[in-house]
Amino acid sequence: MSLTNDQKKRLRNVAHKLNPIVTVGGNGLSENVQLEVDRALEDHELIKVKFAVGDRDLKRQLIKELVEIVEAQLIQEIGNIAVLFRPSDEPNPKLSNLMR
Repeated sequence: MSLTNDQKKRLRNVAHKLNPIVTVGGNGLSENVQLEVDRALEDHELIKVKFAVGDRDLKRQLIKELVEIVEAQLIQEIGNIAVLFRPSDEPNPKLSNLMR
């Protein structure tokens, strides 16, 4: 799944008003965090994840791992926030951030 620059720009614009749904803390990518991110992507398609880890390199490594695990695409990384996108097979218009 490869997005064009225009598609990424549109997704960044939509994500601007979103709040982080999941916070990754000192315990890293526990199974519960992975499941919650996976569920959130299935419901909302576009989400923000906050990384509350002090080290910049560790944060980038965790983002890369999470993107691979949940099979999402990293749209943007600003500070401690990562914007992830994964299209849903059957998006729910009431939950999807892209259909509002």
